[in-house]
Amino acid sequence: MKGTLLAIDGDSFAHRAYHSMPKTIRLNAVVGFTNMLVGLYQQNEPDAVLVAWDTLEVPTYRHNAFEPYQSGRIFEDSLLEQLALLPAVCESFGFALGKAAGYEADDFLAAAAVTWPGDVLVATSDRDAFQLVSERVTILQPVKGVSEIARIGVAEVRERYGVDPEQVPDLIALRGDPSDKLPGARGVGPKKAAQLLAEFRTLEDALAAGRVAAEAEDLRLYRRIAQMDASAPLPLLAGQTPTWAEASSHLQGLGLDALAKRVGSLA
Repeated sequence: MKGTLLAIDGDSFAHRAYHSMPKTIRLNAVVGFTNMLVGLYQQNEPDAVLVAWDTLEVPTYRHNAFEPYQSGRIFEDSLLEQLALLPAVCESFGFALGKAAGYEADDFLAAAAVTWPGDVLVATSDRDAFQLVSERVTILQPVKGVSEIARIGVAEVRERYGVDPEQVPDLIALRGDPSDKLPGARGVGPKKAAQLLAEFRTLEDALAAGRVAAEAEDLRLYRRIAQMDASAPLPLLAGQTPTWAEASSHLQGLGLDALAKRVGSLA
């Protein structure tokens, strides 16, 4: 079908919910995430929804290829416990899940953007996803909860980064990414990286011209890490009607009666 797919970075929104809601609220990440999920659905009324998840217990090729990748990240036990609950919450709404050992949530977003024949809305706070933007793919970037959402298209990527969306992995390789522990090229920051890509278009062309050539293999590795893997194994994506009553029952089973009542009212 050629309707609109809403592809959500589950981990991104779960972390956002966990850290934005008081920890005195029982299952605060589940409550916050579910409110965000419902809000995104109501605001965009997509024909189908995919929620993508990391598999934290299994390293990806990125971790194996570059040992410092994402090192030093420590998640509180309460967050880990709630991350384990959330995929089933999404399933109770009748939404598709993207989750598999060796893949990150980002990879499922990329696979969805490539596979779905219609428009794709990618909801994430991860700016690496700007590489997915096209005339058909728009990023929904939360600014404040989901009450304020920035819509990132091709023009916004160019305005923010000074490059086209398809150049974003090259930009990340050159300038680095502190959150993922990618150092980038020595002496190259965001502005210089964008200038190099304006002149040479790709990392490979810059290397062929003798620029940052001493770091060629490292930079190729950083680019490979920054590139989302669109080969992630997607579930069947088809039109959906949210199963509000089933979701309400599931939430009630978690002891979240007020949230269950709110979701049940949508049935």
